[in-house]
This record gives sequence, structure tokens and C-alpha cells, in this order.
Amino acid sequence: MDPAYISAVAALAGTAIGGLTSLATSWLTQHQQFRAQLRVSNLSRRETLYKNFIEEASRLYADAFAHDATEVSSLVNLYTLVSEMRIMSSSRIVESADRVIRVIIETYLAPNRPFRDVLELMNSDALNPLRDFSNACREELRGRGFS
Repeated sequence: MDPAYISAVAALAGTAIGGLTSLATSWLTQHQQFRAQLRVSNLSRRETLYKNFIEEASRLYADAFAHDATEVSSLVNLYTLVSEMRIMSSSRIVESADRVIRVIIETYLAPNRPFRDVLELMNSDALNPLRDFSNACREELRGRGFS
């Protein structure tokens, strides 16, 4: 074979290998960046969902101490948030959220509590039905890289 052909083939092969290497590196970098962005977006959505649930549940729980009944429509938002959690959260979080809703409903069905009962409730930990839910959320978010 002619040495000129060998040099030309070697140059073309080197160029092809260099181009493929560059293409593969770019693709891997883009793929990793996309996955990282998707992960951050997913964690941010979860954090917002959990925050909204905590705010709504807290509002309804406080209302339940002063009122005997509520409109069912006010509980629908909580159930909507729990349904969203069923799609993207662990079963531990969903179960904790279900327990919070049960506590809220039971509090509405119980007699109204005067403010002087707050100290007794604080000692029994009844004023914080969201503790298990919050702890489960924190563990899940930390486990997925969200601090």
C-alpha cells in the first residue's frame, strides 16, 4: 500500500475518533445536566407541595378547635394535595398526611376547646399533629439530596 494512503487513512481515522469522542462527551454532559435539572425541579415541586399541605392543614386544625363543623369543600383542598402526594411521594408521607386529615376531622367532630385548654393540649402533644408528616418529608427530601 502506498504510504500516502496510509497517512491519509490515519488522519481521517484520527479525525473521526476525535469527533466521536467530542460528540459522546457533549452528549453525556448534556444528559447529566438535564437529569440534575429534572431532579432539582422535582424536589422543588415536592417541597412546595408539602409546604402547601402543612399550611392548609394548620389552618383547618386551628379552625377545628373553635368550630363544630366546616364545609366539606374546605377539606377538598387537603385531599387534593394528598392525591398529588400519592403520585410523587413515598407511602410513609401519604399515610402521615392521611392521619393528619383524620385528626382534623376528629377535632371538628369533638366539642369546641376553650383557649385555656391549650396548655393541657401542649403537654399531650395534641397541638402538633403534623410532626410525623414533617419529619417524614424532611427525611425524604434529605434522602433525595435536598437539604
